[in-house]
Amino acid sequence: MLTAYPAAGAPRTGSKPVWIDLLQPTPEERDRIATEYGLRVPSREALQEIESSSRLRAEGQVLTLSMPLAVPQERTDPVPAPIGFILSPTLLVSVRFTELHGFTEVRARLEKGAAPVDSAAAFAALIEVLVDYRADLLEGINGKMSAVSKRVFVRHIPRGRRAVLNGALREMLAAVGAAGESLSEIRESLLGLQRLVGFTCEMAHDWLRPEIQTRLTTARADLDSLSDYEVHLWGKIQFLLDAILGFINTDQNDSFKVLTIVSVVGIPPTLIASMYGMNFHNMPELSWRYGYQFGLALIVLSTILPVLWFKWRGWW
Repeated sequence: MLTAYPAAGAPRTGSKPVWIDLLQPTPEERDRIATEYGLRVPSREALQEIESSSRLRAEGQVLTLSMPLAVPQERTDPVPAPIGFILSPTLLVSVRFTELHGFTEVRARLEKGAAPVDSAAAFAALIEVLVDYRADLLEGINGKMSAVSKRVFVRHIPRGRRAVLNGALREMLAAVGAAGESLSEIRESLLGLQRLVGFTCEMAHDWLRPEIQTRLTTARADLDSLSDYEVHLWGKIQFLLDAILGFINTDQNDSFKVLTIVSVVGIPPTLIASMYGMNFHNMPELSWRYGYQFGLALIVLSTILPVLWFKWRGWW
């Protein structure tokens, strides 16, 4: 879908656009951009290239920029969706393959007339909303991890609720894993934005207005702070992951300890019962009047003594 936006205050028909937004562009729409404006719109495969030389290119005053996109709560496509920009002094072309929160906001500002007046201003506005959205995603992950942290380190869990706790630990482990996956995608987007903004400031320095340069410089500083915050979140997620796995291992060790104690406690009674169950004729206890009671008492005693020993040692 191709949508053209003229400068603020200009009529929507008959005026040259400053921003053309391509959502899931068709070959016909890419050919139209090439014919009318002389700009080659890259395909999705070209935008997904990982080397910097493919993501950041300058041909005269035309910059071709691309980056990976992280929209973990909105994306329905399992394949990461890239986003691309073609920036020139007179026109901005954005190429995307999914709906984005920030683009809707910039479109609303354009339609109200309180929008950028040229291609560079439109580009700066899009970069700002992309940075803001990544900041919101990081804040959301931090909130989720704070809630998980409080649940992980809750105290005074009754022993009867141990099974409930084990299920909760598995649930929290899944939540931490999902947060780590989302944070990995956001990190790729932040790195892509940092390179994209830095490349634009360097290559378009001659024709960018001072106001736009200031806005991009501010966005670059925000990206640096978000990268530091993302590193902090990585450490928090790793800490929670280690803590949850440690609690799970502790619970498993407790289960194995119980099984070990039960097996040890059961060995003496089993030995006594098997010994007196042989029924040989020359067994002296066979003719005892209270031999049966003696055997039962010996079995009970051989069960109680190991239990008391484990209690005394603090192993139970």
